[in-house]
Amino acid sequence: MFEVHDRLDEAEIDRGLAAVTRDGMASQAMMSFTSGAFLVAFALQLGASNAVIGLLAAISPLTQLIQVPAIWLVERVQNRKAVTMVSVVAARMFLPFIAAIPFLFDGDAAIQVLLGAFLVRWSLGAIAGCSWNSWMKDLIPPGRLGTFSSRRLALATGLGIVLSLGAALFLDQWKTWYPHREIQGYSVLFIVGFLAGMLGVYFISQIPEPRMVPAAEGLGRLLLKPFRDTNFRRLIIFLASWAFAVNLAAPFFTVYMLKQLGMPMSEVIGLTILSQIFNVLFLQIWGRFTDRFSNKSVLAVSGPLFIVCILAFTFTTMPDKHVFTYPLLIAIHVLMGISTAGVALATGNIDMKMAPKGMATAYVAASRMVNSLAAGIAPILGGQFADWFAERKLTWTLHWVGPEGEKTFETLSFEHWDFFFGLAFILGLYSLHRLSLVTEEGEVEEGVVVNQLIAETRLQLKTLSTAGGLHHLFVVPIGQLLIRPGAPLPASSSQTPSPLGGAGGGDPLGPPPTKPDLQPGDKEDTPLS
Repeated sequence: MFEVHDRLDEAEIDRGLAAVTRDGMASQAMMSFTSGAFLVAFALQLGASNAVIGLLAAISPLTQLIQVPAIWLVERVQNRKAVTMVSVVAARMFLPFIAAIPFLFDGDAAIQVLLGAFLVRWSLGAIAGCSWNSWMKDLIPPGRLGTFSSRRLALATGLGIVLSLGAALFLDQWKTWYPHREIQGYSVLFIVGFLAGMLGVYFISQIPEPRMVPAAEGLGRLLLKPFRDTNFRRLIIFLASWAFAVNLAAPFFTVYMLKQLGMPMSEVIGLTILSQIFNVLFLQIWGRFTDRFSNKSVLAVSGPLFIVCILAFTFTTMPDKHVFTYPLLIAIHVLMGISTAGVALATGNIDMKMAPKGMATAYVAASRMVNSLAAGIAPILGGQFADWFAERKLTWTLHWVGPEGEKTFETLSFEHWDFFFGLAFILGLYSLHRLSLVTEEGEVEEGVVVNQLIAETRLQLKTLSTAGGLHHLFVVPIGQLLIRPGAPLPASSSQTPSPLGGAGGGDPLGPPPTKPDLQPGDKEDTPLS
């Protein structure tokens, strides 16, 4: 099961990539039932405060710091498949325990056990993530990384759309059946997610491992090398500042819609699904762009679009819900789906692509270490800000005086959540400045990418407007699971010839992932999207 291969032929690589794709879909199924809005709602049902939601969002990125000692483990064992599988199985075994929390604990004890369970689970996932990143770096041909990642993520996200909708409908029906046991419906979802996760473990076992090249230097020197590389150091600063800006606000999008806007869970899930649909439609476009141009070029377009979406949340109340609240939320989630597809793909691949040959484990681990520290601190501060800003308000009014009398118009109102949505926007602008200092091979002007994106958008919207287009969107992910083991993946549906593509993903607390989605679900659990 844990055999290491000195050489893999093209057929073995294709079979391995097919298994990676299937694992991505199984892991996405697990994530669909145990993360995102469902995890937030589960925590709120247990009595979690804003500060607890922030802590829950922070655990995953902070545990990524465990990748530092995990480098030593991977180098010592020299079998990344064994390290990955053992860690993933151990991590996913915590899902049934989490499902049992409402039956065994209540009050503060339930919250503490939930945080503790996720702390251990994500710590084990971080170990698996370290070995997995190095494994995938050696398995996936460099010229196919972008298109493969985008296709895997598109297939997984398409499946996640169907499962998320089914889970939301199930919870609504569960409340009808058992009105006083609503929280136990979430326990059912965690059990189903666990079963899907174990199916993913089987698919991981089918992925071949090429023999890794032992590091010629010690752990300390390995970790210092990325920081001595000027260009890579600039990349690390960008990724860290971006992770901080996004994770300051994004984990609270669901809380904001549930509590501030008073929206029912079905509407929140509906908006999430809308975002995921556009995410799927644009993943393969961004994937081709990363291979044709560069990850930086994609980030230069998708990054600004995403931070504008963060700022737009402040206008959904003025200061209360208004006639444009729902149209604005729909527009935000459409644009967020388009932008996060590019952001998640490019931020996930750029450090792996820029890492020197044979140094991927140390370079990527160093990048993720700093990135995780920033992403972990941000939601903790966000949770504290949410409570502190609850009693503060900033308004900007226009006062008109004329013969007919006086009139006052409130043109801007910042209160509670709006403050750090605005702060996250400002920090995002700074992060994009740091991106401009990074050099990546193949980068082009933003205008080139924008023109290509507009052309591709017209094509995708034309496809989406047909019944056949909608049918393809939902049928392809299910059909992917039925592909005969060892058979090559189907070609992209795009008219533009492209290499084999895909990527899987998910996040525990919010829509916008900021990490690579080439990992099994436990290792890609992040507070965002």
